[in-house]
Amino acid sequence: MASSQFTLEDLRRILLEAAGADENVDLDGDILDTVFAVLGYESIALLETGGRIEREYGIVLDDDDLSEDLTPRDLIDAVNAQLALSGAQAA
Repeated sequence: MASSQFTLEDLRRILLEAAGADENVDLDGDILDTVFAVLGYESIALLETGGRIEREYGIVLDDDDLSEDLTPRDLIDAVNAQLALSGAQAA
């Protein structure tokens, strides 16, 4: 399992591994509050991204956490909430 904190860098890495990047979008820019659809990630790309996050971090995300209408900040917060929950259950 990866670290206990999911970061923007983790998300960028997984997005690139899962779905690549739109050539018109700079993932190294300020993307935290840009919806995934604007970043070029549609539902299938987000499902693949979510699956990779779940496997790597040992968590389960809700379908609502992988919506094109959400932002990277929303997804990072959802992943960290699940990590905190799984950490509390393991303790």
